[in-house]
Amino acid sequence: MKRKFDSGHSVRGLAVGILTRVQQENAYSNLLLNQVLQTEHLTARDQALLTQIVYGSLQHRLTLEYWLTPFIKNKKVLPWVYELLLAALFQLQYLDRVPARAILDESIKVAKINGHDGIRKFVTGVLHAILRQKLPNPQEIKDPLQKMSICYSLPIWLLKQLVKENGKAKTAAILKTINQPPHQVVRINQSYLSTAAAKQQLEAAGFMCEFSRLSPTSLIIKHGVASQSKLFSAGKLVFQDESAAQVVAGMQIQPADQVLDACAAPGGKTLQIADALASGSVTALDIHPHKIKLIEKNAQRCGFSPQVKAKCLDARQAIMEFKPATFDKILVDAPCSGIGLLRRKPEIRYRKTAAGVARLQQLQLELLASLTGLVKNNGILTYSTCTILKSENDQVITKFLNQHPDFKLLRKRTILPDEFDSDGFFMAFLEKTQD
Repeated sequence: MKRKFDSGHSVRGLAVGILTRVQQENAYSNLLLNQVLQTEHLTARDQALLTQIVYGSLQHRLTLEYWLTPFIKNKKVLPWVYELLLAALFQLQYLDRVPARAILDESIKVAKINGHDGIRKFVTGVLHAILRQKLPNPQEIKDPLQKMSICYSLPIWLLKQLVKENGKAKTAAILKTINQPPHQVVRINQSYLSTAAAKQQLEAAGFMCEFSRLSPTSLIIKHGVASQSKLFSAGKLVFQDESAAQVVAGMQIQPADQVLDACAAPGGKTLQIADALASGSVTALDIHPHKIKLIEKNAQRCGFSPQVKAKCLDARQAIMEFKPATFDKILVDAPCSGIGLLRRKPEIRYRKTAAGVARLQQLQLELLASLTGLVKNNGILTYSTCTILKSENDQVITKFLNQHPDFKLLRKRTILPDEFDSDGFFMAFLEKTQD
């Protein structure tokens, strides 16, 4: 029977456990990290260190592997040992305030708890060699794209696409931003209190936070875990990046609107829509029953159950469930590559492929086309993604408008990560002009 990894409840052990599951189980780092932060009794300092190690080790993975390769050569290394070495290397190279001796001691303890004496000696030897010897310098790589790929830890195919669309300098600025730790951002439900009042209450409870430069309803939490706040349990705040909040803000929801959130999970935008409604309602669709339950649970926590109707349904079948011209506003927050979320989900950069991204465009167009009959005349169809690739954004809108002359583009917006130090997002607002 395979032995379960033992974190020893230490920060390094917890980090290695998360990183190993991300690689071996295709799990998402943000979900695993949030779970650990809520269940382990860590100090605020240790929570911050754990977050740094997990995200940093993933964000800089190609760089770390480039450095580590000469020290392990062609040896077959257990997955958790490999992640342990990468995490230790990240700390040694990027965390100036953590003493090297502490990094080595704690890493060797993790090796001792989980492996035999040979593994402990191997880890000890590699880490001491890294301290003694000079690391290979990626700046000496002759091929410019290969050098950029290793330095910014981004697969070549994706790097080429970003450079093609944005140029080298802008791409470098984007990649520098997404390789920084993500902010903890919350949106305040304005039905309950203003953003300023929420900031005051959080600070009185010991949190440190600041206003968002991008979203007037958002706060950036600099210290403290917002999910442990009274405001969160009372449903007065929601975890949502400030870029994502711009989508619903741009929809200009009216109190009596009938709204369809066609691809609603995990429900952040559904809740934001509900926050703007009075006599109106929002119907939230998703194809996964467990995600529908999550939307309902969050709506209940926020006191929005009367406004939210959650239904398990493929949005492409919605035309058979609802009468034509039912909705004033429809939001298609489409399935996408998620390239705009690389700071928050750093591992996805290594999982996506050019072919996979190309296939997404067809699905995105199908979703938009299938919902055109449900929009009222002069109603708004909003398309949004959390990617910054034009093939999933501008090209989708251009093709849709060419195929549907009864819609016109009101406005569109791309938010690149380096502009506001936020997630990357795209949104387009389309008005139905006739049947």
